[in-house]
Amino acid sequence: MAVPKKKMSKARRDARRAHNYRLVAPTLSTCPNCKAPTMPHRVCPNCGYYQGRPVIAKESEAAEK
Repeated sequence: MAVPKKKMSKARRDARRAHNYRLVAPTLSTCPNCKAPTMPHRVCPNCGYYQGRPVIAKESEAAEK
């Protein structure tokens, strides 16, 4: 069984683990319909369009009909 010969310092131990805790901001693209920032490959929460087609009817549009 492998046993370390010397104690590893906290700095070396934490530097080895540091890449696991990196926070990455989500990438955003602009909606071609309303120009709001949205996550790619998802329905726009602002206007309800996906790939130029209405997918979700918003409450304001449903109230008008």
